[in-house]
Amino acid sequence: MIDKERRSGRTVNHGGNAVYGLGLIGALVYYLREADNFGAGVIGVLKAIVWPAFVVYDLLGHLAG
Repeated sequence: MIDKERRSGRTVNHGGNAVYGLGLIGALVYYLREADNFGAGVIGVLKAIVWPAFVVYDLLGHLAG
């Protein structure tokens, strides 16, 4: 597969996957430590999966003023 990508002239960068993965682990640790019960832990896992949406929402909220 690498040879095929090299021959086609395309470059593939997978750095975003590493950033998302580290962010996912960090968010899991944060939300699970803050959970008081099992239900809050389940919600924390779901929040950790979609953490980039929270970041973009807060960023746009700050930009809008």
